[in-house]
Amino acid sequence: MRNKPNKFMAFLFMALFLAACSKEAPPPVERIRAIKTLTVEERASGQVRKYSGVVEPVDKSSLSFEVAGNVKDVNVDVGDEITKDQVIATLDTQTFKLDVEAAQANLRRARAQLVEKEAEYNRYRTVNEESPGAVSQSSVDQAQAAFESSRENVRYAVSQLNLTKRDLKKTDLKAPFDGVIAKRHVEPFYEVKRGDPIFDVFVEAAMDVATSIPETDIEGLYLGQSCDIVFPSEPGKIFKGVVSEIGRMAEAANAFPVKVHILTSDPGLRPGMTAELSFQITEAAFQRAFLVPISALVPGVEPSKGYVFVYDETTSTVQRQAVRGLGVVVGNQAMVTEGLEGGEIIAVAGVSFLEDGQKVKLMQPADQEAP
Repeated sequence: MRNKPNKFMAFLFMALFLAACSKEAPPPVERIRAIKTLTVEERASGQVRKYSGVVEPVDKSSLSFEVAGNVKDVNVDVGDEITKDQVIATLDTQTFKLDVEAAQANLRRARAQLVEKEAEYNRYRTVNEESPGAVSQSSVDQAQAAFESSRENVRYAVSQLNLTKRDLKKTDLKAPFDGVIAKRHVEPFYEVKRGDPIFDVFVEAAMDVATSIPETDIEGLYLGQSCDIVFPSEPGKIFKGVVSEIGRMAEAANAFPVKVHILTSDPGLRPGMTAELSFQITEAAFQRAFLVPISALVPGVEPSKGYVFVYDETTSTVQRQAVRGLGVVVGNQAMVTEGLEGGEIIAVAGVSFLEDGQKVKLMQPADQEAP
């Protein structure tokens, strides 16, 4: 009888234990790691080099007549502004008008022959149909061939007439676009051949600077690279430019031709002005490199490869992204040439504890600056 209370207590304890175990465990609290970040923006740089150049118009052209002849009128001079389709020079039209008249006469003669040959062919064919054997088949065939040949002669004469009319129109030299006369090559009564330069014209709005870069520095330039431009005629002003053309073949003194487009328009800039260009010259492999803290890199299998974690603002997660570098270290920063774009946000501390797709939050500015 003494054991009954003990048994009852044991039973009660077991019931309470089972009831507690049957309750669901509370969900674990998600821990969101705060990360220190950096916005990618600093490019690897090299030495500043300066080169001289000459201003050139972007849109320029050498105008010429498409036909040969004697210059009759020159309507514009150097420095004059011209508008599209304006007649700026003409040739003597007498010879061209005579050519048109001759072509018209030839066409009339060809059409008369066509009428004659067509009538002869129809007559032979009709006689042969009404009285078989009255005309030999060879005569019919010859008449048909003569008729078809006359028809081709008419087509040729029409083409010749159209060509002479076109040549007559080409005696007017028209401006291909709005621009300015840079150079004049002829005077009235000059005899010119087809293709001889008559005027050099250009558009004032857009200007380039043409320069030559030594072979030792050309690999440090790339299309779209920015530079500063100064002009002796515009003291105290710095113009911005970008590399728009890089020659593939060296010219005088083993230098390569390069053109820089001037981004800032200025009415004071004119073709032929001298300019000084300032470039950040880097080695070819560094052309599009970014400098990132070494602490932001996760080593890869290959020496020149690694990974960074890029922060996605829309999902508040980090994504593992492969990058490639050259193993070049500048202070506590490494040079990355592939895999990053300007403006991307990357984690720069504790990257070994991050996972692809992990949810994170950004440190506050005060925490970012903490050592």
